[in-house]
Amino acid sequence: MWLWLRKNDPVWYGLLGGLILTAYGVVATLQPANFGRVYATYGGVFIVMSLLWGWKVDQFTPDRYDIIGAVLALVGVAIMFYAPRN
Repeated sequence: MWLWLRKNDPVWYGLLGGLILTAYGVVATLQPANFGRVYATYGGVFIVMSLLWGWKVDQFTPDRYDIIGAVLALVGVAIMFYAPRN
């Protein structure tokens, strides 16, 4: 969808992107009950990867607050992922 919106690519790019995003959302609902924790952990990693993508592809230089936020997200990921549980 990004290519369609940003670069005025053909409408079918937008439609295909919308279908893929919809499928992505539906697949998440079909996972086991504890998938929520995994999905939340993925969200923290997604934040960092989004900043890296913007830095490399869009030539957007993250500032110190972007980096602090990303580090905090990764700390949250580590807490969720490695916390001892019964």
